[in-house]
Amino acid sequence: MGMSDYYKNLREKIGNELIFMPGVAGVIRNDHGEILFGRKHNETNWGLIAGAIELGETPAQAMIREAWEETGLIIEPEKVIGIYGGEEQRFTYSNGHQVEYLTIVFECSIKSGQLASDNEEMKDLQFFPEHELPPIANKYPDYIFSSYQEERTHFIK
Repeated sequence: MGMSDYYKNLREKIGNELIFMPGVAGVIRNDHGEILFGRKHNETNWGLIAGAIELGETPAQAMIREAWEETGLIIEPEKVIGIYGGEEQRFTYSNGHQVEYLTIVFECSIKSGQLASDNEEMKDLQFFPEHELPPIANKYPDYIFSSYQEERTHFIK
């Protein structure tokens, strides 16, 4: 889908300046426990399936929508495994737009659908074993990629 009208209007007013953006990301595992990563067009690093929470959406609804738009998969957010923000979550897109995300990371399962790469948002989609992760664009602690997690939500103090 690309950028929503809300963010387009905001960008028209402030240009490339740094904005604070609530977002979601999913650790989406296949039946072998591998984690799904996507690589956007004209980018070298990989990333979790992720995106902004739109006005009126709950974080879980945003995760389901983003997964569908970027992968063609219908997923189920099972639990929140981490919440991250601050300078470590700053990112500058290739068009110059600067964001600082407050990201809610969900552990997700795949319910149905067909993985569809080379779409409007993603050039490549690939599952990786948790011990062979690709270079990723956004920084997350290694903890979130482990299949052996505690029940509590992880965050950085």
